[in-house]
Amino acid sequence: MFDITPYDRRNRDLSSYDPFTFFRDFEERFFGETGGGRFNTDIIDNDSEFVLAADLPGFNKEDIKVDIDGDILTIKAEHSSDSSEDDTNTKYVRRERTHSLFVRRCNVSNIKADEIKGSYENGVLKLRLPKKSAVKSTARRLELE
Repeated sequence: MFDITPYDRRNRDLSSYDPFTFFRDFEERFFGETGGGRFNTDIIDNDSEFVLAADLPGFNKEDIKVDIDGDILTIKAEHSSDSSEDDTNTKYVRRERTHSLFVRRCNVSNIKADEIKGSYENGVLKLRLPKKSAVKSTARRLELE
């Protein structure tokens, strides 16, 4: 989880030192590589569940896929605007098409995967992720005979 940075005698200038490097890269180290564009995600910890809110404006509900494979939850939002109408009378000066792909993955090993519920409204995807009950420690000390 921590990076080891080699000490370089040539770079002793403290003005170039950035103490926030760890925090800037934390999300990528925590979630892993995303494999697409990024979208803003908030995760709220309620006592019995996590609530994930992801900003995905401009997407239709049909464009968003939420998959669970083992302990990995994948949110994928993909949208293409392609005008495939065949209009032979139109003389285009410029014609553009867009393709948007956003992917986010996270570990849900401490989540009851079969009880996850989701909704999409006003450009915000909300997932309710119920926590697994905490396993009580069975540690004990043995009395020797």
